[in-house]
Order: sequence, then structure tokens, then C-alpha cells
Amino acid sequence: MEKVVIIGAGAAGYTAAIYTARANLNPLVIEGMQPGGQLTTTNDVENFPGFPEGIDGTQLMDQFRAQAERFGARFMQYDAVAKADFSSRPFKLEMMVGDPIEAETVIIATGATAKYLGLESERKFMGRGVSACATCDGAFYKDVPVVVVGGGDTACEEATFLTRFASKVTLVHRRDELRASKIMADRAINHPKVEMAWNSVIDEILGDETGVTAVRIKNVDTGETTEIPAKGYFSAIGHKPNTDPFVGQLDLNEAGYLIADGVKTKIDGVYAAGDVADAVYRQAITAAGTGCAAALEAERFLEAQGE
Repeated sequence: MEKVVIIGAGAAGYTAAIYTARANLNPLVIEGMQPGGQLTTTNDVENFPGFPEGIDGTQLMDQFRAQAERFGARFMQYDAVAKADFSSRPFKLEMMVGDPIEAETVIIATGATAKYLGLESERKFMGRGVSACATCDGAFYKDVPVVVVGGGDTACEEATFLTRFASKVTLVHRRDELRASKIMADRAINHPKVEMAWNSVIDEILGDETGVTAVRIKNVDTGETTEIPAKGYFSAIGHKPNTDPFVGQLDLNEAGYLIADGVKTKIDGVYAAGDVADAVYRQAITAAGTGCAAALEAERFLEAQGE
């Protein structure tokens, strides 16, 4: 029987582990298949407070983990929750590999996975010109051209944001009009630094040992290919929150994100932290903040239960 189980091991999960471990709750962190979360795909993190020179994303997450471990947090690697049962306490977690786990409280910090097109070149240049977060990485592309793929509000917002840094932003969309709301679409289309590539798809991301150097696009009507010089490629086709094990147990919005009041789900003793419940900010610092809040709520809940 576990007092606190934390599902997920990104900024939210590790922060929750630090706080619950310091409260002598001996938390168990289920790290899943990608310990450290999305930040482990980022070479340089320059916007996390306390690191004025920036820090490698994997190194930052390693420090989070070491801090939690110092206070007594325990970690389960290379296993993940297949299905959760929150119908009664103790809560029951069915694992992909190991034995089932019972818990008095659960903090869900499974994050959200950025959607990519699935090109091998996306994986090859991940962190070296390929990104899914303009807010995180835009500042690395000062005075150089970049490409954004997508057609919704997110793509328009990312493209417009990148004009603060990039010399030129090419927005690639497979149709001849954007799916975004009119105000967002107009803002992107009419920006002098944004060029639209209509009726086009990404054919390949090109680069060398320095990273991305160009993006090849293909016109869906003519089949003609064009190489666009670019130092950055941003996928803006959405995120998939990692909520599959909780379907039918917790409330989700239409995009699949957990619905929470602050960090409280509809089930007492079950909390949501980080990007799994955040479709708006998706930053390491905001995820860490909700991880802290979830830990404090779990501690208060257990105390109220006399535990």
C-alpha cells in the first residue's frame, strides 16, 4: 500500500516527488518509458529560473530527480500504468509490466506528447532545429528563417510569436485556407514576416552536422517540390495528452486533457499536475508549480484522513 503514487516523471512529477518526499510520505514515482519527459528532447533550456547560462534539458531533469531521491522518493523505471481504477480507495493501478499497485493518493503528471508528422528526419534533428514549442525555443532563431507546419490556432500563434526573432517565417499548410479562427489567421497571414505556403506538405527536413538547414515541401496539387532555407522547423499540429489509462475514470475535455479545479480532479485524493491538464502554457516552470500544488493537496488530504 502506497501513500502517494506519482505517475509521470517530468517537471511536474519530480517536483511533486520533492515535496511529498520532504513531507515524509515516501512517494513512489512511476517514471514510464521516457523519464524526464519532454524536456529530455531539448538541448538548451534558457527560461527556467536559476540557470542564467541555460542548461541541457536532460541535465535539468536529472537534477530534479536527484533532489527528489535525496529526500527519499522511490522510482519505478521502464513501466507505466495501463489502467487506473479510482472507483474506491485504495486506488488501483494496473501496470504494463509489473504487479498492480494500490495507493491512498495519486498524482497524475503524465504530460502531453507533441504531435509530429512521423518523418525520420524529425527524429534525426530533434533538438537541433526541430521543435514543437516556439515559446521554449524561439529565441534560438534570431535573424534566421524558420518553417512552421500546421493550420490551426496553435500554428498561427507559433508563427506570429516566432516573428519576434526569426528573419522570416514560412507557414506550411496542406489546404488553401487556415482552420484557425479568423482573428488568428488574419494576424499570421497579414504579418510582413510571415509567408504562406498553401496546398503544401512537408516532404523532408534537410540538414547537416550543425542541424537543420532547409525544409523541402511538396505542393499537393502539382507534386512540385521546393526547398525552403531554414534553421528551424516547428511542428504545430497539436499535442496529445497522455490520459488513455484514465478514460472513463476522470473527466476529460474535448481535446483529451484532464479537467481539474486547480489540481483537484473530481475524485478526492486524485490530482492532476503539469501538461496533462494544461493545454495553454505547457512550460516546465508552470508544470513544476502545479506539481508542488498537487503534492501539498495530497499531504493535506492524507492528514485529513488521519494518515
